[in-house]
Amino acid sequence: MKKTKNKYKCFSDGKDWVYSKTVKEHFFFPRNILLDETDYKADGVGTVGSPECGDVMIVWIKVNKKTDRIKECKWRTFGCASAIASASMMSVMATEKGGMELKKAQTLKPQQIVERLGGLPDRKFHCSVLGHEALRGAVNDYLKHKNAGQ
Repeated sequence: MKKTKNKYKCFSDGKDWVYSKTVKEHFFFPRNILLDETDYKADGVGTVGSPECGDVMIVWIKVNKKTDRIKECKWRTFGCASAIASASMMSVMATEKGGMELKKAQTLKPQQIVERLGGLPDRKFHCSVLGHEALRGAVNDYLKHKNAGQ
């Protein structure tokens, strides 16, 4: 990997992919990753992707039931550097500043994640879609169980 100003270039198939410093940081040092969910008690779980194509993401959330805000957001993905960095950033966005409101989490857009990462190459934009879809799935799972218990 070669550093050029604040970007990092990786060479694959003879084409340059340029990643921001933030993408590199979240790829090499992902935040909120959950490697073993055995004893993790989540309020909601969302899974997107297909093991056949290789991109799969699982998101687990814990919710502050008094404020309807996400207090923890854990994840695991089987995907490329862009998918890992996107999931890591999504988990930070979901939990910062007292936690994201559930309604806002349901409307999070991949463009918002990519913007916080400082951009992604066009051909890797689809990797940011997994995070917001899995988060939405986890919120919907939580709400389904919450409404069933009332």
